[in-house]
Amino acid sequence: MNKKYYAIIMAGGIGSRFWPLSRAKYPKQFIDILGIGKTLLQQTCDRFREIIPAENIYIVSNAEYREIIMEQLPSIPEENILLEPSRRNTAPCIDYANFRILEREPEALIIVAPSDHLILKEDVFIDHVKMGLEFVGEKEALLTLGIQPSRPETGYGYIQAIQKEVKGYEKIGLKRVKTFTEKPDLEMAKIFFESGEFYWNAGIFFWSLSSIMKAFRMHEPEVHALFEKGIGKYGTNEEASFIEETYARCKNISIDYAIMEKADNVYVLSSDIGWSDLGTWGSLYDHMEHDSHGNAVTGKHVFLYNSSGNMINVPDNKLVLLQGLEDHIVVESDNILLVCKKEEEQRIKEFVNDIRSEHGDRFI
Repeated sequence: MNKKYYAIIMAGGIGSRFWPLSRAKYPKQFIDILGIGKTLLQQTCDRFREIIPAENIYIVSNAEYREIIMEQLPSIPEENILLEPSRRNTAPCIDYANFRILEREPEALIIVAPSDHLILKEDVFIDHVKMGLEFVGEKEALLTLGIQPSRPETGYGYIQAIQKEVKGYEKIGLKRVKTFTEKPDLEMAKIFFESGEFYWNAGIFFWSLSSIMKAFRMHEPEVHALFEKGIGKYGTNEEASFIEETYARCKNISIDYAIMEKADNVYVLSSDIGWSDLGTWGSLYDHMEHDSHGNAVTGKHVFLYNSSGNMINVPDNKLVLLQGLEDHIVVESDNILLVCKKEEEQRIKEFVNDIRSEHGDRFI
């Protein structure tokens, strides 16, 4: 293993679109949502363990999840679990980790990834991780992983690439980035898909520590200056109180807005790794086994009659009988029952907000 390889795994989201299974106190990255005996966080960490030493893997998450992470990842040193006192999006969490890594290895080569994505072709992914880290070790560049789109998708951001491949890296199909675009409407997504110039933005990044620190100084100096004041405190007893104060003053901003959309040294590595962000019940349904009527079922005691195309997730100790139901999401968790049309699952966030308005965070 290359001791200069580091990973930052972002594990602070609450996965509200997977409500009620994913709740604020125990969100989806900590759940065995695929029913394979490992949580999404454990799967993500295991992938990186193949090429990155455990002591070089950092988990950035909300302070309330400390015990869960320690329990699920006993091989990761406790000091590598970086705890955020509040949620400030991806740019602050990445820069916080940057300064922690700086204390150990100024020449680090880093991959940054979410903790809750599905990757089916793990061998291909590992090969691409090696390629990406080698590239950013040779060139002052910010690299993102682009997923070849299989359909006009409105739920993902897009990366437009310049068609000419980067000289010397033609073998891996590496290209310079032209633009980033947030989630488009369906008509625009069709144009992107048909053009062949666009990739889905997987939110997976590669860079050298020196390159990303330079990018923060240039494009997001306000955030960077806050964390820079902690030099000498990171890894000491003063770190927790410093981070508490820093996050109270730090803006909420994504790494895409803060850095990637502004920098002029951004590249994309196109990849077919069997990727999904598992952002919705519908995306999970697509990756599960279906019965002869198209039902995807998690739960030991589910009886279906004249029912088809349903996504069903219930505890093993609950008996559920459904008759005449088509194309619905049925989820029961902690005595909360959700029954929703699959085609309208984007409204789950709306439902959660309504419940919060009526009952506070009790059911959220």
